[in-house]
Amino acid sequence: MKKLHVEDNFLGQKEFVEIQDFCMGSKLLWQYSDTIDNKNDVEKFQFVHMFYYNYQPQSQSQSMNVVKDQHLQLTPILELLRPTAIYRIKANLLTRTPTIVENEFHTDMEDKLPKEKQKQWTTSIFYMNTNNGYTKFEDGTKVESVANRLITFPANMKHTGTTCTNEKTRVVINFNYYRM
Repeated sequence: MKKLHVEDNFLGQKEFVEIQDFCMGSKLLWQYSDTIDNKNDVEKFQFVHMFYYNYQPQSQSQSMNVVKDQHLQLTPILELLRPTAIYRIKANLLTRTPTIVENEFHTDMEDKLPKEKQKQWTTSIFYMNTNNGYTKFEDGTKVESVANRLITFPANMKHTGTTCTNEKTRVVINFNYYRM
């Protein structure tokens, strides 16, 4: 796999609007997280929704209809990614800040797999809305937050996300998976 692959208009318009409405509407339940990437940084927070964790579907809802809906919503993305195994799928919602705040560089699986094993896995980030936030990589490459954009890279590439200043929220879905 190339180091970093960016694909705009990843989903068809109809599929994208359905997922966007679901994730940015009132159906998806968000959980407050008082950390983003460093437990010692008490100034930062985000809201998360865990779709999959540790290879298993997760539910943050007591309603089976919502659980069923949330997994069906991901189907168009998963059909295109074709994962063999899914470690984690997590949505992140960061609120607007007066200036753009960059978080710390990390890999999504650094506390789960040794670095050598991480490069066998893949990370993809799917952008739910357009805003002036971005994903930044250690080499300085920046990928702007554009709705319906997917970036894919080896899971051992350090990256970070940011807040935004021009929209109420910046919402992305992170996929960590293995593909044959």
